[in-house]
Parts: sequence; structure tokens; C-alpha cells
Amino acid sequence: MALRDDIAALMPRAHDDLAHLVAIRSVADPRQFPPEECLRAANWVVDNFAEAGFTRLGLHETSDGSHAVYGERPGSDPDAPTVLLYAHYDVQPPLDEDAWRTPPFQLTESGGRWYGRGAADCKGNIVMHLTALRALGPGPLPVHLKLIVEGSEEQGTGGLEDFVVRHPDLLRADAILVCDTGNAAVGVPAATVTLRGMVNVVVTVEALRNELHSGMFGGAAPDALAALIQILATLRDRAGNTTVAGLEHDQFWSGGPYPPEQFRSDIGLLDGVGLLGDGSVSDMVWARPAVTVLGIDCPPVVGSAAAIQPHARARLNLRVPPGVDATKAQDALITHLHAVAPWGVRVDVLPEALGQPFEARTGGPAYRTLAAAMRESYGREMTTLGQGGSIPLCTVFADTYPDAEIMLIGVEEPHALIHAPNESVDPREIADLALAEALFLQSYQK
Repeated sequence: MALRDDIAALMPRAHDDLAHLVAIRSVADPRQFPPEECLRAANWVVDNFAEAGFTRLGLHETSDGSHAVYGERPGSDPDAPTVLLYAHYDVQPPLDEDAWRTPPFQLTESGGRWYGRGAADCKGNIVMHLTALRALGPGPLPVHLKLIVEGSEEQGTGGLEDFVVRHPDLLRADAILVCDTGNAAVGVPAATVTLRGMVNVVVTVEALRNELHSGMFGGAAPDALAALIQILATLRDRAGNTTVAGLEHDQFWSGGPYPPEQFRSDIGLLDGVGLLGDGSVSDMVWARPAVTVLGIDCPPVVGSAAAIQPHARARLNLRVPPGVDATKAQDALITHLHAVAPWGVRVDVLPEALGQPFEARTGGPAYRTLAAAMRESYGREMTTLGQGGSIPLCTVFADTYPDAEIMLIGVEEPHALIHAPNESVDPREIADLALAEALFLQSYQK
């Protein structure tokens, strides 16, 4: 197939593109990295999609201060369907740089994979889009294309979600390719059809006006850190099920299974450590709520003193399955945190981010065309998956464009270790997804 050969020939450029992008430290948090880095990434996207035939390219400032890149590439037929291509250029912070085997902001090849922060999530998908478009060439396509690449997805601050609501006609499309998920494994094509929603809160516990000597006052003086630990311990039962009062945790996944053996391998489970919950792996990661303690503010071990802590706080993330309203889940979590606080300590809960769960409508012409394109590219049938992660934008797309087919694909398979140290992408996924996308854009008709 000529198109497959063209993409193979483009892969060295794909590597160079990804190396340039990964080198830009586009963490959308000015407390950690300069905001100019995100602006550099946005301008890189503008320049490279201009070379891929897009016009009306520009930066649009959103309500959270981030910049979204928008552009268009008209098709050959005025009556042709419109496809919106999505990705994001911002990345997670590198976390513990000492845990990286390679420099996080330097694309490094090792063992056939390309390592670096954002290599998969989601700069690898930006490069995948570009590779597909370059393989198709500069001529007119049988579909109209729109592009939106946002700059604050990882922060969950909702800039693009608000932008869509304020500019519904700008992004209106018949099919939306949200490229920010991935396959079940390298070489196993999949579309993600459900997403859990997300609630982030920061809980602060206060008990004293100031630190106290643990020898002189310990035993009777309430310890804010110990109180916080007690509160957090109530969020899971002994089996590991998430147990927020008022939030069901007995749902079941009705689609294809996530084999426990594969899951253990995917997460790097240590010998002797068990999996959580009393449901199947699929139930636990795709159909049930899950709470995670993202961080705790308290004295570090090195440098700590023999003192009772007057205050402590934690950042919590609650994933919400389809069928559960995220606002009600947030209310339940806040109520729970207050209700279980021991010793009368003061508890304040600050909502930080919220996104509704999503369930795709499948069976339309765009899904059928995508399935055929995946089959031709990968040589096997496309499966459908759930996704434990959250993309609140998908719900906004579904509400704003109820007739659009929203399809979630991407290069972020389990071994990519997105959001963790040593994130990587398998370049075969970039190539195979680029081919599938190119075939889809050649073939899709309403």
C-alpha cells in the first residue's frame, strides 16, 4: 500500500518532530514552569499544521489563561462532512526526575520505544495527526478538516470546555477524533467508548494554632496530620473498594474484559501485592468510582521535628463512572470528608476541578469507517474499551454537538506509563494510527 510506505518514510521526521515537542516544557502550571513554554508549544503547533495545509490558524486565549490552537483545511466538496481533530500540547510535570532513566524533556530511544514527558500523552498524538496529513499530501481531501489543540488539559481547569460552549459554531463537526487515549496493547487497535468523570478537591485539616512539643503535649493534644490520615483511611474498605458515603461502588462492566494477568503486567505489580476491590479488573477501572490521594502537605521525613502538627492538607482525585453525575459525586465526597473528621478538628474542602463521565454513541457511519480503517492498518479487528481516565471535554462535545460521532483513539497504550516517570511511546503506534487516520479521512462519508 502506497500510503503505508509514505508513512514509513515519514517516521524519521515524526521522531524529529516529537523530539522538538518533548523538549518544550509545556506544563500548564506557572508555579512549576514558565508559561512561555506553553506558548512555545502552541506556536510550534501553528507552524507545523500550517505546513500541513491548514488555514485560519491562530491562538485563542481561553478562560483559564491557556491558548488553544484552531485551524481549518477545506475539503474538495462543499457538501462534504467535517471532521474535527483534537489533541493537547500541555503535559504533566515530570514528578521525580531521579526516577527517570532518561532526561524527561529529551526524547531518547531505548528498547524500540521513544522516552520523554509527553511522548505519548499527548504530543505523540499531535505528531500522529501531522504524519497522517503529510502522507495524504497537500491536495484537497474528501472531507473538511478542523483542528483544535488545547493547552491546559492536564490541569483540568476547563479552558477549552468553556471555549466550546462560547464558540459552538467554530468547532461544529460531523465526526470528532479525540486523540488522547490508546489501545489495549501495542498492535491491538481499539476505540475507547466510555470515560470516567473526575472530581478533584483539596481537604485541609486544622487542630491547633501552632506546633507543639510531642513529648510535652502528645497524647492529649489533637494531631492534625493524624486526623487527616484517619479521614483518608475511610475512603477505602479493607478490600480496597472506594467507599464514599452516598456513592455506589457495585457497578459492573458489560464490555470486553481486562485480563488480570495483563493488568498486573501493565501496572508493574510487585510480587505478593494484591489487586484492589471485589469486582473484576474491568469493573474496578472502567465501571466503578475510584479515589486516589494525589498529594499530602506535611513535614517531610528529613528535617522533621518532634512536634504535633497543627494543620495538614491533601489533594484528592475521585474518578466517577458513566451513569453517575459528577456534581453529585463531588457533593457526596465533601459531605463524607466532613462527616468522618475525628476529634472535632476543623475541615475545609476546596473543590478544584470537575468533569462529567462520558459514553460514546457507536454504530454510525464514522465509527464504521474508523473500524474499517483500523482493520486495514493493523490487520485485525478494532475492539472497544473503557477508560478509567477522564476527558471532560468529551461530555461538552456531546452536549454541544449531539449529532456528532465522537471517537476516542490514540497512541497511549499501557506501557506508555503516561503521567508517570519514564513515559514513552512505541513508534509503531504512531505509524499505525497515522495510517488508520489517513484511511479514515480518505473514506469517511455521512
